[in-house]
This record gives sequence, structure tokens and C-alpha cells, in this order.
Amino acid sequence: MRRPVAGHRRPPEGPPRPAWWSDAVFYEVYVRSFADSDADGVGDLEGIRSRLGYLELLGVDALWLTPFYRSPMADHGYDVSDPRDVDPMFGTLGDFDVLLTEAHERGIKVTVDIVPNHTSNQHSWFKSAMAAAPGSPERDRYVFRDGRGPDGSEPPNNWVSVFGGPAWTRVPDGQWYLHLFASQQPDLNYGNADVRYDLERTLRFWLDRGVDGFRIDVAHGMAKPPGLPDMDPRASGFGGGEHFDPRFDDDGVHEVHQMIRKVLDEYPDTMAVGEIWVHDEDRLARYLRPDELHLAFNFRLVLTHFDADAMRTSIERSLAVPRAAGAPATWTLSNHDVWRTVSRYGGGAAGLRRARAMALVELALPGAVYLYNGEELGLPNVDIPPETMADPRARSQGSQFSRDPERVPMPWEGSLPPFGFSRNPRTWLPMPPEWAGLTPERQLEDASSTLSLYRRAVELRKTQAAFRAGDELEWYGAPAGCFAFRRGGKGGLICALNTSASSIALPPGELLVSSSPLVDGRLPPDSAAWLV
Repeated sequence: MRRPVAGHRRPPEGPPRPAWWSDAVFYEVYVRSFADSDADGVGDLEGIRSRLGYLELLGVDALWLTPFYRSPMADHGYDVSDPRDVDPMFGTLGDFDVLLTEAHERGIKVTVDIVPNHTSNQHSWFKSAMAAAPGSPERDRYVFRDGRGPDGSEPPNNWVSVFGGPAWTRVPDGQWYLHLFASQQPDLNYGNADVRYDLERTLRFWLDRGVDGFRIDVAHGMAKPPGLPDMDPRASGFGGGEHFDPRFDDDGVHEVHQMIRKVLDEYPDTMAVGEIWVHDEDRLARYLRPDELHLAFNFRLVLTHFDADAMRTSIERSLAVPRAAGAPATWTLSNHDVWRTVSRYGGGAAGLRRARAMALVELALPGAVYLYNGEELGLPNVDIPPETMADPRARSQGSQFSRDPERVPMPWEGSLPPFGFSRNPRTWLPMPPEWAGLTPERQLEDASSTLSLYRRAVELRKTQAAFRAGDELEWYGAPAGCFAFRRGGKGGLICALNTSASSIALPPGELLVSSSPLVDGRLPPDSAAWLV
């Protein structure tokens, strides 16, 4: 176990070494959907451990594990009833320790999700709050309020839940409690000393076991403004829009991140990345100040259409905020909450070509990259019958809002579901038979496969000297619907993207890799290439 380092440490000799996370390739493992070791149809920690060889072969630097803590699973683990234990569905603390040890032996860092904004309604604290009286210390750990109206029968304000409907639920004694997500996820009150101490205790628990960092769920949440003013009814979603939305990004949240950073600074080479849906660039930069987060998730590429001009604008804006704050940039194209890239770019063969092209763009950019499990296989979204959907957002907002289509379990081998994911044919979400050609077993020996493209790109990112030329981007003139940039000036990597309908000539240089075969030496539509 890693222990805090006391006292002053001698500074290292020579120029400072960049932090490992500054250009790491992270790989998100959605634990339920990666690999199932005990045949219950749900992924688990031992399943992940059994596939570490694959992750080493892929070449990733670090894992991000989604929540595996004790939970009644109302939101598949993001409703935590004990943040310092493993849910039996996923294994034991001993299983986690073995996974961590073996990942480190393979040179793979491990970061874990924490969910500080709320707990499960089955958490011992919330059970105590429900049994206690209004105004009690137990209730002060959460956000309980009296209702509005003569008899208190109206919610305390007009806030809506991210999952739809009011963000308040009334309890039998007449008070209401706040839940920005599902009603089974009551929000914590970070004005309460018990709450702040408990988060610190959770951080130290996992850091002492040896984790390398945290992904902070809803990192722009936690703090609530005094008086809980009404939101603009036009505001929606996860915060960060143009309309007044006091549910998120309150100034008080920065005190929480400063506390988190103080703890991390006691554990050398550990880090935190925040899930922050804040589009105002000045406000986003505040989360990356030297005493707060090391990284902030950047969702601009996720939100940008497959268009070279729009992508260039997104890249330039994505670099500006962390650069001004002195922090590395981050890049991602997908995760467990958004449509898979192949489907987002139109599906079918065209969607796959575009997803492969954007993989090269993403991996060419300076900063940290977050891949989502199955992205490297070219997996698309899956049509899930409404009656088999498991996402609570689908139950509250309708099947069109379900996140299940991008959470279907990983196919590994064989020609029929469950493709080696489990020995149980009934997986927690159904797997489509047409994925037989997308398994690692089928793709590993195929030099033209999407998996081989990712492996080659990740390897070049680590070994090619052009990636070490610098982080500044120099943009070339390019035909309409295309762009090309070079990293670090002369000797740096050149990346070209063609989103037009015609093949184009490439910039001068030696071809390293392309997402589609060149046609008479030209880059075809929906393609990208690297050159030096």
C-alpha cells in the first residue's frame, strides 16, 4: 500500500519530468460490461484481471474503473451505499487488491470513480436521516427543506432532476430532500463537516490501497448556493448552458476540490480528473488552478459533428483553457453516457470510417486521451428492446434517452453471444449476433482491423520521436472540408483529416499510418493520416 510521504522531499535533479497523466492513454472500463468471471451475466473485478493481458497488448497507460462499490444498483453503481467496500456483484476487496497489483506489474496505472455529489438512499446516513426529525444533525448531512405553499406541499424550488421530473422528493413528515439525479440518489450537503471528512476518508482509503488517482463524477456539483434560488426553466441537462442554472458550478465547489487536492498532494504521482459540464471557458479554467484538479474532461469532440472546420474550432478551444491554466488538455470521443462514435457519425461503413479517422486525430493531439472499452473494436450502439432496458433514465424519460445502447457487454471471442464475455448466455444487456466479426479474436491478426489501427497508433504515440517535438499546433492550409496540423514545429507529427467528398493530396512527409488505404497516394474521404 502507498503511504503518505511526511516532511520535505529533495527536489529531483535536472528538468522536471512531465507527470505521467499529462499524455497518458486512459482506458475506461465500464465494470458491468467488460468481462464476467462468475457466470452471473454481469462483469466483475476478476473478469477485468483476466483481461489485463489484452489491455497491455493494446498499450494503454492507465485504467478508469467505473464504480464497483456497494450499491443497490438503482443507477448501476452510481448510487453508492458504502464507498469503501466492493459490492459482492463485482467481487471483494481482495479481488480489487489483486487486480491493482497485477495491473501495476504490467505497467498499467489504475484510477477509480468516486461519486461525491450524492449517496444511495440505502446508505446508512440516509436511513438515519429518514428516521430523524427535521433540523436534526442526521438530516443536515443531506439537503432537506420545508416545502412551499400554505401546507408545504410544493417543492422548495423549481429545480428539475437530470433524469427528469422534480429534483425533490417528499418524505412522510412533510419535508423534501434534494436529488439532482434519481430519487434513490439524495444529494449531500458539503456545508456539513461530517460530509467533508467522509469524502477525505474515502480518498485516503483507496490511496492507501495504491490507486493512482480518481475520476470525480459530477465534479461541478456538490456545492449548492445559499437560499437555493429557482433555476431558469429554459435550463436543462447537466448544467453549463446559457441559462441561469444554480444546480451546478456554484463557487463553493472549489473548496471541495481544494480539499481533494490537498489529500492527493500527500500521495506522490496521484491525480484527479473531473467530469465538468461547464462551457464558460473562464469558469472551466478555475477547476484547473494549481490547487484544484489535475485534468478536466473535455467533451467538445463528443459534441462536434464530423466536419473539419468544426473539429478545428473545437480543438483550438479545447487547447486554450488548459493551456491558460497550466494544465494538460484531455480528449475523448465516447464514454458510457454518450452514443458510441461509430453510431454518432452515421453508423454502418461510413460511421466506422469516420470513427477510425477521428481516433487518429484524437491520438495525435497533445494531452491525455480517454478511450472507452469497445471503442478500439469499432463497436456501434445496439438497439435494445424497451422491455429489456436497464437504465433508470430510460424508465423516467423514455427509451430514447437510454444509455444502454452504448453499455452492451464487450465481445471477446467465438461466433455467437455472449462471445466469451460470460459463461452465462443471459448477459445483463443482450448482445447482438452480428458482433461476431468485431471480437479481438477476429481482429488481432487482421492488419486492417480497427483494433490493429488503435494498437499501431498507441504504439507510435509512445515510440515515435515526432510526438516529443512539442505540444504547439501549427495549422496548414487545406482544401475545403479538410485540415492538417503539425505538433511542435519542424520534426513534429503531421495529422491530416479529410471530411470532404473527394480524395486529397497529403502534406509532404513519410506516411506512418492512415485510417483508410490511400488511393493513388491520396487520402480518401472520411479518413485521416499521420506523417513525419
